[in-house]
Amino acid sequence: MAPRTVLAVLFDGLQSLDVTGPLEVFAGADLLSPGAYRIRTASLDGAPVRTTSGLTLVPDESLAGAIDPDILLVPGGPGSLRPDPRLVDWVRERGPRAARLVSVCTGAAVLAGAGLLDGRRATTHWAYCDRLAREHPAVEIDPDPVYVRDGHISTSAGVTAGIDLALALVEEDLGRDAALTIARHLVVFLRRPGNQAQFSAQLAAQTAQREPLRDVQRWITDHPNADLSVDTLADRARLSPRHFARAFRAETGMTPGRYVDRVRLEHARRLLEDTADGVEEIARTSGYGTPEAMRRAFVRTLGTPPAEYRRRFRPATTS
Repeated sequence: MAPRTVLAVLFDGLQSLDVTGPLEVFAGADLLSPGAYRIRTASLDGAPVRTTSGLTLVPDESLAGAIDPDILLVPGGPGSLRPDPRLVDWVRERGPRAARLVSVCTGAAVLAGAGLLDGRRATTHWAYCDRLAREHPAVEIDPDPVYVRDGHISTSAGVTAGIDLALALVEEDLGRDAALTIARHLVVFLRRPGNQAQFSAQLAAQTAQREPLRDVQRWITDHPNADLSVDTLADRARLSPRHFARAFRAETGMTPGRYVDRVRLEHARRLLEDTADGVEEIARTSGYGTPEAMRRAFVRTLGTPPAEYRRRFRPATTS
């Protein structure tokens, strides 16, 4: 089988991990299965580029001289939010020729600017989802998933999500065992599905400014199986339920109920991934009460029931 060519687009102001993370995955796959991938990098004029961390990357060639790849990778970084028009034009022309078109983090902005995401579902780093949706209303932006695959185009969230997506592509090409071996070598878990949330409930919400509300946030995290009704939480904060609900949303950016839902789902996910506890026990300790209530929450948010989630994303036991 001919090697699959991976071409990473380089430009000033890119985030280095958006390139090096996925390329390490493909390089590892090529070591495991020699000849599986051929990695190339290219910039507009073939000149070195400066990354946000201060590293200078020297490309193999210019974009004009690059062959059409099997996988075209567009990284993110400040340079992708203010791209050279020539870069956007190149991606507009050459992107559709790639068997797989992939963006990492805000690299989705380049694809959107080239019109390649119109009418498609996509994601990017959570901090830039609103901006991308506002500037490109023809794109269906989903701020939650680690990555989204829509046809031959895949978009991923920030930094490490590019590794998750690259592992998914390797698994598709070479099988799960190969992807697991590479993940272990890179000391990452092959466990994050594309529709897993980009961040924890604690990161998704802002930290409240007032101590009583911060205490409530900590209490929710430490006691997901407690009575977490608005009345009970308001009493803990020594506020009226109405005042508490209004203040919590103003200071954290989400309602108390939404925050509780995220904490409980995250707690249940971790137990499914990291323990051998039964579904009934996990449902109880995570605050769902019954396995059916937990199943509904998983299907609604992650698109898969708890048992299937565990089967797919719990690491294999090693001796």
